Amino acid sequence: MGIVRRILFIVLLLAAVGFVFYTQVLRPISVIGHKVESRELVVEVMGTGTVQARISTVISPKIQGRLIELGVDQGDRVTAGQIIARLDNSDVIRQVEIAQANSEAATAGLDRLRANESRAQAVLRQVEREINRIRKAFEQGAANESELDKAQEQVAIAQADLASTKAGVAEGRMLRIAAEKTLEYHGALLEDTVIKAPFDGLIVRRERDEGSIVVPGSGIYSLISLDEIWLSAWVDETAMASLSPDQPARVVLRSQPNDPFTGHVVRLGRETDPETREFIVDVVIEQLPTHWAIGQRGEVYIETARLNGVLTVPMNFVKMVEGNRGVYVLRKGHASWTPCTFGAQGRDSIEVAEGINAGDTILRTPKQGALRDQKKVVIQ
Repeated sequence: MGIVRRILFIVLLLAAVGFVFYTQVLRPISVIGHKVESRELVVEVMGTGTVQARISTVISPKIQGRLIELGVDQGDRVTAGQIIARLDNSDVIRQVEIAQANSEAATAGLDRLRANESRAQAVLRQVEREINRIRKAFEQGAANESELDKAQEQVAIAQADLASTKAGVAEGRMLRIAAEKTLEYHGALLEDTVIKAPFDGLIVRRERDEGSIVVPGSGIYSLISLDEIWLSAWVDETAMASLSPDQPARVVLRSQPNDPFTGHVVRLGRETDPETREFIVDVVIEQLPTHWAIGQRGEVYIETARLNGVLTVPMNFVKMVEGNRGVYVLRKGHASWTPCTFGAQGRDSIEVAEGINAGDTILRTPKQGALRDQKKVVIQ
């Protein structure tokens, strides 16, 4: 019985080894094949960034106050000059009324001072005529020196009164100007209680509610212009020499990864991040999707060149084996590992400079599994 058991064990072991050898070596595996051809290759540079507006602002009040009305909400479109919020203006209205009364009082006071100036001028003219008459009489001996001295004194008094009234008029004029400026100031404050949109655009965020106390610099709304929406993308500095404004691009938003949007480069950054060695490239989105948001992340693919008649392979056929990049090529029913020299990279394919020829069939597994060199294969 012991010999029989040993023989049975050896037979089972050989069967297991044979099965493993067959499945691992002899049995072909199903693969996907691709015939290598020469074709056009679109070379692209990729960057990752966020959706931004070229023109944006935070709308805040010029004066402190309490919000009593919010005319729009986030998601609303506004036009330049449209009233979008109001502050409580009751105190400012009272200040305007006081300033108006002070202005009117200053005007009335100036009119009175001007009347006094006219009266002083008339008195001066009268005493000047009187002293001229007394001088003639004195020369003819009809008036004495005392009368002449008294007339001269009256002229001096009249001149002093006129100078005083002129100074009063000048002071009154300054007081009226100050009152008018004060009225203008409070009128401007009253206008500042009405907050208007500075340009046509879209309210992307409302930051306050009615009843809130706001101060200068505190945001009420975030407003953007829809004239130019772009993706500000970080691109590796090694691509800088190949980029320029107006180059066509594809923008892929993460909310719609299967629906790229057309765009073009509008601006290149002039500063590289010292840590990531990347710089900003702004790519305008020519046709916005129905649903989008400022700050939304996405990728941009900028077309830098088009190469005609180059040998290319799909990127998902390229593998890394022992530190070398290459492809598996179909050779007599087996997958033959072939290192390659690659060139320019496009959207989904890459140029092959050396290693394979047009007409070769390259292989990959349907899933993520790895092939082995000289593995028997069958193309599905």
